[in-house]
Amino acid sequence: MPRFIFKLVATAALSFATASAAQAASCGNTASGFDAWKREFAAEAQRAGVGQRGIQALMNAQYSTGTINADRNQKGVKYALNDFIRIRLGSVDGFAATARKRMNRNPNFYAALEQRYGVPAGILLAIHGMETGFGRTMGSTPVVSSITTVAYDCRRSSFFTPHAIAALKMVDRGMLAPSQKGAFHGELGHTQFLPGNALRYGVDANGDGRVDFYNEADALASTANFLRQKGWRPGQPYNEGTSNFRVLNEWNAATVYQQAIALVAAKIDG
Repeated sequence: MPRFIFKLVATAALSFATASAAQAASCGNTASGFDAWKREFAAEAQRAGVGQRGIQALMNAQYSTGTINADRNQKGVKYALNDFIRIRLGSVDGFAATARKRMNRNPNFYAALEQRYGVPAGILLAIHGMETGFGRTMGSTPVVSSITTVAYDCRRSSFFTPHAIAALKMVDRGMLAPSQKGAFHGELGHTQFLPGNALRYGVDANGDGRVDFYNEADALASTANFLRQKGWRPGQPYNEGTSNFRVLNEWNAATVYQQAIALVAAKIDG
């Protein structure tokens, strides 16, 4: 089996405070102002520490109509748990069986993750499977284009601007290829981290000297690190009503999503 080092890559602290109104680039609601915004945002990004590679990636970014359409047509998760499982997972038993097969390919890896971070295999496999079908569908939109598009869009620019800057820093550091594809809102890799979280919680699990969220080991170790840093308690239960179940809210705010993770994880770990 490969050697897993679980090295937390040192990064400068990511500031989630946005620039002052006088310094921030102007937002917009149509594609027509995107190129002008990129020029403004480049100066903002440079002040935040983004280097030449990141700025070049920004200038090559394209306005993502697919991202805007997805963002403006969100309806939220309104399914009952049984319907959510049927639509998203097929069935608890079938999903858990697939997850256990993956776990059994490399049980030492999952055991090492639990020893290091206290997060059991079932939780990590549940997230991995629910987010990307265990890596089968990690998105089809260039990350830099999607995250800069929602940072430019006036609806939630204050939320996405720090993530856009983080994505550009990831390009600088070789953590993200400028053309790498992800989901519509810039989520990336096997477990769909937003760039700001990727930069902050990323772990080099295979010891190759870089954090790559498109590498399964790095992505799962980073997911375990994220949950531990958010308050996961090793050895404690994670069913609904527990402190660990509340940590799942940090991963996804939809209660039905949290319930599904806990339910299938218990089946996997059982």
